[in-house]
Amino acid sequence: MTQPETPAAMRPDITVFMLVKTQPEWLGFTIDERFEQLARHLQPVLHKHRQDVTMRFFDVEFYSTRVTDLWLWQARSHHAWQLVVEDLRETPLWDRYFQIVELLPGVEDASADNYGRDAVNA
Repeated sequence: MTQPETPAAMRPDITVFMLVKTQPEWLGFTIDERFEQLARHLQPVLHKHRQDVTMRFFDVEFYSTRVTDLWLWQARSHHAWQLVVEDLRETPLWDRYFQIVELLPGVEDASADNYGRDAVNA
């Protein structure tokens, strides 16, 4: 599955680390079926919100038992993020195929911005 292109001038207003855990129903699918389910349920959400939201997958099941995947979302606005969640909740990905363990929202370099300082980055 290809990732949506990031809008060139998008500076995300919010980044959300979505910690998820695969559920037995998801693991019961073959690999091909898993990718078909993502294409059927996730791809339309990504496409619908492609101008305002991006998403990346990280596999963490090799190192964690509490979560199996981390989905990194970046949104142009809090409202754009809320619309994505509303759409995701209407799919079996939300708390059926995956348990949504935790949402960790953050704002990149907010402290530096709030204090008028340059961000400390590598």
